[in-house]
Amino acid sequence: MVKQASAWVESPLQMLCAIEAHHAGLLGPATAVVPRAGLRPLTATRRELGSFVLPGGLELAEPRERMPRRVQAVGDAFSGRVQVRWLVSVPGRVVIVDDGLATIRLLELLAEGPYRPLLRARARPGRLRSALGLAAALRLRMSEVSVFTALPVGDKLAEAVRAAGVDLVRHDFAWLRAQPPNAEGPAERTVVLGTSLVRNGLVHRDRYLRWLTELASREPLAYYPHRREDPVDVALIRERPGITVHDAGAPAELTLRGLDAGQRVLSLPSTAITSLRVLLSPRGVAVEPVDVPDDWWTSRAAPALRSHLTGVSG
Repeated sequence: MVKQASAWVESPLQMLCAIEAHHAGLLGPATAVVPRAGLRPLTATRRELGSFVLPGGLELAEPRERMPRRVQAVGDAFSGRVQVRWLVSVPGRVVIVDDGLATIRLLELLAEGPYRPLLRARARPGRLRSALGLAAALRLRMSEVSVFTALPVGDKLAEAVRAAGVDLVRHDFAWLRAQPPNAEGPAERTVVLGTSLVRNGLVHRDRYLRWLTELASREPLAYYPHRREDPVDVALIRERPGITVHDAGAPAELTLRGLDAGQRVLSLPSTAITSLRVLLSPRGVAVEPVDVPDDWWTSRAAPALRSHLTGVSG
């Protein structure tokens, strides 16, 4: 009987990259991708993937509230529940798939040595949370760790990660690129991806809304909200003339595959820029990062954090 690996996913990007990790052979011949229950974007992504021909040996399992007892692949290495599970499990093979900018943060911490607690870039942890992050970092060093990423990783960082004993595996969404494109995309020439920077208090709301309004005064826009975007902000954007808001659901990597040559995608700093370039550039679709002007940033966005946020979208 073939032993089935489990991949625990908590975001649409994690789900897509867990499928890619299975397709690349990192998880063995059989994998169950287990989504965390109660997350609408994951439900929408799982439903959208139901129309795809999934890689052989892969199962999209029913959502669960709790992680499976044995998990070989995760996306969020900074999750408290993931770190606790590592501590109570026997060290073994661990595959960590893309989780946005957090993946770069993880690589930086792994490269700096075993005594850097695994904590999020904006975290202000107490003593217990810091202790858990440190214990998780030390336990991870006892495992065979692979980080599976489509994000751009500089040569210096990649070398340091591998020197720390971590297997850095790159991918370019080979499985997803092989799937037939959507029947059609939005009619508008310009598509704007929403951002979580406003809701996170890092970018001023009025500056962001003013930019969208000015952009829509020049041409019609198709707007795809970020899954963590404030519904109040989305409602305000929906009221702007010239902007068609598409309901948030499956990730842009799935919903925008039908864009045609001559269309373009605009986005503030986001890891979606990297994945969409891989998927859409061969179709002649431009994916353009939008620099955040200095006066957009709030006081909560320290210079180091700004650099971190913009580091993968150039």
